[in-house]
Amino acid sequence: MAWTAPPANISDRAALRRHLLAERERWAAELAAASGWQAVHEALSEHLRQVLLMLEPELLGVYWPIRSEFNAAVSLPADTRFTSLPLALPWARRQPREMEYRRWDGKPPVQTDECGIPSAAGAAVVPDVVLAPCVGYTDEGVRLGYGGGYFDRWLARHPHVTAVGIAWAGSRVTFEPEPHDVPLMLVVTEEGVVTPGE
Repeated sequence: MAWTAPPANISDRAALRRHLLAERERWAAELAAASGWQAVHEALSEHLRQVLLMLEPELLGVYWPIRSEFNAAVSLPADTRFTSLPLALPWARRQPREMEYRRWDGKPPVQTDECGIPSAAGAAVVPDVVLAPCVGYTDEGVRLGYGGGYFDRWLARHPHVTAVGIAWAGSRVTFEPEPHDVPLMLVVTEEGVVTPGE
């Protein structure tokens, strides 16, 4: 159940993003049909747990999963080593286009942000470690997101925060970074941890 590499003639990020999202949906559907979804989810969970035990966050920014993303919002609180770890969810607004984190109690969100993504109603906070969902990623730790620029802008305003990308291994690609790209410290996949530059 391998991912299909992007066509060589893909020349822009929008086309690359469409390819990766289509591949991710196809791959996830095939895994689910073969009862393999839980196995890859648990493999990524275990790599992420080891990273977080090393980083020891005081407040962790997670995200509510969409479009077959890895579900850190459920897997971490289920682990007794992280039950007392304070969490926050992103909350995005459309105008001006910006994002903040809000304290989250770990219960299923009952509200959505202005982009329609489930979020929290708690106080605005700044986590010391954030998990950033990746549509794609490079060996240099450059993240390809959904195109809104929310995470990059937030990370640029908070350069002291440790950013950990969360991705499926098949979404590893090559593209030229742009001036606004903020490299991730690590990328965690179901196959292991990618450390940029190594």
